[in-house]
Amino acid sequence: MTTELAGRLRAIDGGLLHRENLDEGGARDVLARHLGELTKRALTIAGQRGDNPIADQVEVANRIAAAISEIVAQSVHRDDMVADSHDLLLEIAQGRQPDGSVSFADRPDIPFSSGALLVNGRDQPKIGPEVIKELASADQVELLCAFVKWWGLRLIEDAIEGFLARGGRLRVITTTYMGATEKRAVDRLVAMGAEVRISYDTRRTRLHAKAWLFRRSSKLDTAYVGSSNLSRAAMLDGLEWNIRVARAEQGYLIDTFAATFEEYWNDPSFEEYDQERDGERLEAALALGGSDGRTAPLRIANIDVHPYGYQQEILDELQAAREEHGHWRNLAVMATGTGKTIVAALDYKRLREQGKVGSLLFVAHTKEILEQSLHTFRAVLQDGSFGELFVDGHRPADWKHVFGSIQSLRGLTDLPPDRFDMVIVDEFHHAAAKSYGDLLDNLEPVLLLGLTATPERTDGEDILHWFDGARPTVELRLWEALEQGLLVPFHYFGIHDNVDLSSVSWRRGAGYDIAELTNLYTGLDSRVNLIIQALHDKLGNLAAMKAVGFCVSIKHAQYMADRFSRRGIDAVAVTSAMSTEQRAAALLDLREGRVKAIFTVDLFNEGVDVPQIDTVLFLRPTNSATIFLQQLGRGLRMTHDKPVLTVLDFVGHQHKEFRFDKQLSALTGIPRGDLGEEVRSGFPTLPAGCAIDLDREVSKAVLRSIKQALSFHLKEAVGDLRSLGDPTLSEFLQRTGRELEDIYGGTRGGWARLRREAGLDRRPVNDAREDDAVGRAIGRMLHIDDQERLRFLQRVLSRQEAPSVSETSPRERRLLEMLHATLDSSRPHSALETNIGRLWQNPGRREELLAITDVLHERIRRVTPVVPAVSHLPLHLHARYSKDELMAAFGVEKPRSWVQGIRWVEEEQADLFMVTINKTGKGFKPTTMYNDRAITPTLFQWETQSDAREASRDGQRYIHHIERGSTVHLFLRETKAGVPPYLYAGPMNYREHEGQQPMRILWDLAYPLPADVFHYAKVTAS
Repeated sequence: MTTELAGRLRAIDGGLLHRENLDEGGARDVLARHLGELTKRALTIAGQRGDNPIADQVEVANRIAAAISEIVAQSVHRDDMVADSHDLLLEIAQGRQPDGSVSFADRPDIPFSSGALLVNGRDQPKIGPEVIKELASADQVELLCAFVKWWGLRLIEDAIEGFLARGGRLRVITTTYMGATEKRAVDRLVAMGAEVRISYDTRRTRLHAKAWLFRRSSKLDTAYVGSSNLSRAAMLDGLEWNIRVARAEQGYLIDTFAATFEEYWNDPSFEEYDQERDGERLEAALALGGSDGRTAPLRIANIDVHPYGYQQEILDELQAAREEHGHWRNLAVMATGTGKTIVAALDYKRLREQGKVGSLLFVAHTKEILEQSLHTFRAVLQDGSFGELFVDGHRPADWKHVFGSIQSLRGLTDLPPDRFDMVIVDEFHHAAAKSYGDLLDNLEPVLLLGLTATPERTDGEDILHWFDGARPTVELRLWEALEQGLLVPFHYFGIHDNVDLSSVSWRRGAGYDIAELTNLYTGLDSRVNLIIQALHDKLGNLAAMKAVGFCVSIKHAQYMADRFSRRGIDAVAVTSAMSTEQRAAALLDLREGRVKAIFTVDLFNEGVDVPQIDTVLFLRPTNSATIFLQQLGRGLRMTHDKPVLTVLDFVGHQHKEFRFDKQLSALTGIPRGDLGEEVRSGFPTLPAGCAIDLDREVSKAVLRSIKQALSFHLKEAVGDLRSLGDPTLSEFLQRTGRELEDIYGGTRGGWARLRREAGLDRRPVNDAREDDAVGRAIGRMLHIDDQERLRFLQRVLSRQEAPSVSETSPRERRLLEMLHATLDSSRPHSALETNIGRLWQNPGRREELLAITDVLHERIRRVTPVVPAVSHLPLHLHARYSKDELMAAFGVEKPRSWVQGIRWVEEEQADLFMVTINKTGKGFKPTTMYNDRAITPTLFQWETQSDAREASRDGQRYIHHIERGSTVHLFLRETKAGVPPYLYAGPMNYREHEGQQPMRILWDLAYPLPADVFHYAKVTAS
């Protein structure tokens, strides 16, 4: 907004203007573009006024640079001035030829500092010849291409050989998708000295990119991104489009390329290729690529199995359940096809390495599952002789690691209860059967792990009583599995059905009355017409449809099947009212296409597995996010001919307490607070291939629901509290469906205020302003997630008198200083006792904080161990801390006076880096989002302040911190919106750096980032 533009806009109605303030992350780039245009204008004018335009322009450029230096100290140095020679350096040759001549490399037809679009047009450079010329001056080259062809490689083979011979590094990522890559081309690349990594997944490819990156020590990096694989047609004469990008023009695009390639290179999906070791495997994968889409077989000796991010999250939560909560009997709920057995094998491997288990019993109900599971365990453990089958005539010899069917195990009468340290039961929903119950009643393992996709059963039998807490320990979050391409993408359509549900009875915690809903839905043929019309609109031809519709009751399911059949769509109800044989026959009919739709209630029973389901109909309001995801998961299984799952959700006028936010947040992984903007903008951040389309009325209803869910009505909450009697905070949250954060923030007042308003605490409040201040401070502690702090707070807050600093140990003193900083960090440490004493002067608030610690303990989902490098400080790995708290932990006084993201703590000889990944908080910002990022779970790129130079005091300390005996600590958060806490990622060591003002430094983390943190801290989604 220039002064001139602002003046012109005064004549326009301000309500017609869409304006936005400059933000911290983007202001630099906007202003730099503006100044760039002004500078270009000044240089153009300067070049037109004199007899020596070049000299005049150079003089003006230097004067502008000098003016910048005067305005911002140290931003421009004398070395940055343009020299008097007024020329460009193009190349420094390696040396002279024997005859004294000098040979310079061919330069690309496109200058190194310019971008271009190449379309293989007339008189245009061709990408093949340009690649050859780019190789002549490159120091390192990265190539991404789905297919590598012999005839394409042959065209540039000499150039690649020359590049590698002079010390260049070539890294290639490719795939076996469709069998299009040629093995001889891959072998030739490796023979020349290239490093190659390959995806052997023949069913699908997540790599469609075709791109070259040419990196140079001069920083004149260039890249080509477009449609050209390494094939003859692509290199020369095909109808190919390729963009040439230059760092000199758009450096952030080169950064994006480099960052993304590095993540792909370190992704376990792309495996290092060794011709001698992997040649046969590559041949097999390429042969399968064009046939039935199976995955090439793996040799156990060569496998190093790594979990996907979502699998690692499950492993971390299982570890936390055992170590933080003492739960040794756990249930993992994971959608079919997402690697339940891989998770179980990795879990067992970790526990065995820790010495917690040795013997193993793996239980399943079919020979096929047992054989596949045994193969998986052998692969994960890299032990081809691990385990013995106990099924279909196979009988164990050692009885140490047994993979047995329930049928075989049922016949054992003298199995000692403690025979196995760990028992894993696959498809645990079978456990309600007597055979499973008898086995589990007899066994007393150290650990029990259940695996299932469907924890709830339509026959009403309970399987959760086998587990600590009588609930699933961990449930798979779908979005990362979708990003990884392990589940079929979904297209979700929210369709308003005009049904008014306001007259249907609603009970908090239970939802709508089932009988009333049934009566309503079974009397609406008009709704059936709308459903069938929506199917025609979204699917077109229903002849190939394989749909499942989830209904409110058996009567509703039978009604829907009858109405569909009357309209010529073969349908049947599959419910618990049928015999097992009838259900199996109906599902076989669906699988083979004789039936187009089945209607059922809630979840299928344990006998159902129809991967071919391509359409899911939600025909009832589902207020449970868990059930919603489990029902959706019935259609997410991949098959070779199912490109997408179509989901039709028919939405009526819902009760005001119906929670769309939980459902959508569970489906997308988007935090509840961000859902409103996602709905308004059409869900732009979904995994690739997925879409959510809400019609206008549904969109309005969803936005109303989200607003309702995120709002807080004191009178309503007080009424709920009174109706429950005098519950604990944990009971109140559980029975009302609220989150802890719902009762804090702004003027909500917290738990103590709720209890006072409900008449449950009648003690007088002497100073309302002081009470509000303490309440707000307590609201800043809702992130605490390490056991030491929680136990310390419980211990201290349970005392009748405030703690005395003189009676505490040095470690406890630091813990008190962290509490002091959260209550009011503007006060010095000398005022610690007075500040903390405010809690004892206000018993209601002290009891409130004590109650919160119980809830926070229940929410712990990861293990947070002590870090040896700072074991004398009360900091825990992967726990979360506010800026005030972490600075207090390092003994820093009054941290509010400090606003930068770095701090050198002299007393601890420690550098603290507080990094926000999304610096704008406003989504995609291509020019700023790749400065600070995780490359791998143990490799982090960090950019210094803009004035940092290698020779500076700070630069030298960063580079030589190990020799000097200082430590560097990383604290991470995703965004600054709402001032969230930082996760302590642990200490890290300097690896290398590049650049000046700022320096870009690579750090090796001492501990891998948690999977969910790595997910937001890296560039790519998958």
